[in-house]
Amino acid sequence: MRSFTLWLKRRYLHLHPATLILLSFVAVIVAGTLLLKLPLASKSGFTSLIDALFTATSAVCVTGLAVADTSGHFSLFGQIVILGLIQIGGLGLMTFSVLIFRLLGKKISIRERMAVQDLFSSTASRDVYSIIKSIISFTVVAEGLGTLFLFLHLSNQFPSAKAFYLSLFHSVSAFCNAGFSLFSSSLSGYSSDIVMNAVIGCLIVLGGIGFPIVYEAFLRIKHRAKRHSWSLQCKVVCITTVVLIAGGMIVFWFGESHLALQGNNLKQNFLITLFQSITCRTAGFNTIDISTLSTTTLSFMMFLMFVGGSPGSCAGGIKTTTLAVLAAFTWSRIRGKIRTNMFKKSIPLNVVNKCISLIFISVVVIAACLFLLLLSSTHDPNVPHGHGMFLDYLFEVVSAFGTVGLSMGATDVLNTWGKILIMVLMLAGRVGILTMAYVIVSQEPSKGLQYSEENLMIG
Repeated sequence: MRSFTLWLKRRYLHLHPATLILLSFVAVIVAGTLLLKLPLASKSGFTSLIDALFTATSAVCVTGLAVADTSGHFSLFGQIVILGLIQIGGLGLMTFSVLIFRLLGKKISIRERMAVQDLFSSTASRDVYSIIKSIISFTVVAEGLGTLFLFLHLSNQFPSAKAFYLSLFHSVSAFCNAGFSLFSSSLSGYSSDIVMNAVIGCLIVLGGIGFPIVYEAFLRIKHRAKRHSWSLQCKVVCITTVVLIAGGMIVFWFGESHLALQGNNLKQNFLITLFQSITCRTAGFNTIDISTLSTTTLSFMMFLMFVGGSPGSCAGGIKTTTLAVLAAFTWSRIRGKIRTNMFKKSIPLNVVNKCISLIFISVVVIAACLFLLLLSSTHDPNVPHGHGMFLDYLFEVVSAFGTVGLSMGATDVLNTWGKILIMVLMLAGRVGILTMAYVIVSQEPSKGLQYSEENLMIG
């Protein structure tokens, strides 16, 4: 037993931060699955293993896709387990681990510091304690204020205890960009409610904008820094986020003005377009039936889901900075420039190459999962077939990759293999495609052999 413990310890000490991050998420998923499998976790006393695993994966990966109604199937205990999995998955197990070690007065290893750094972007390793303290503090304040505002609003509709529980659950779910709701129709019943739309929308943006941005803003406010301008990361994230939200509103408005939005007043249409533009990139709440939307709107929504949130946040996708770098790179090449510049700063070549690789790998992963998902349902008599399901499955795959959680109804008809594929995709989307690629390859990229060059016709 002792020799096994020593072997396990040696293996742990040699783990790469990317592997450590992946294993931490897997460990929480396994624990969550066991808890949700307990008879106490469901109202009927039974939840199948695949459904418990799917729900735990969706909660830890803060996605929101559900094969069982959260309020209808799971008991209070099961709902609290889901809420805990959302909170741990949103901030990452490594964050809580480092915090606990700090409170116990123990030191953490360089590998664990690097793992936290990988989760929260470019923060220096020596600042790991201060960044985690700021992250926890910001999370508590944001979720606390969200709970307070929602409680003051919902206390007029529900008893105080239920109003508080609903407020807490939706505040945590929104900030962590999970999209889980205790309402069977998500937030469709609040499509014209200004308070619900404003509070949930703000929490989603704060949780999806990235903790490095929040930390930078905190330091500037704390030290009242006026000499230095905002970092390139902050500028790119904020501008790209605003552009995507505005673009989503415009496309949604014009795409559905004579369809899904027809018959609503101006205020309701404004709230629906704004809320869906925000939530379809990161969270997964919906104030309108997604299956009723036009293919034009659905196509743009898939683009927004593919982009996702920002680095170091609770969101998935290729991230806003990747899209911005690709746009700047394309514009530079159109103008005949070699360097990729943004806001009078040059982007390193390795960052540009990483962005291009990330987008390419992401597209390949989505295409492969879509093919396998369609293939798995071909011989299943319980799954509807036909060309109409192609869009449903594509939307489902992109939603899982972006850890969004919106669905056109395909989640309800997934078979066992389909659920496994979606679970793998949710985990890859939350951990990060490049992190997953490293774990699979398990080695640093090398220069390789260089042969003589020869031209190749392209384009």
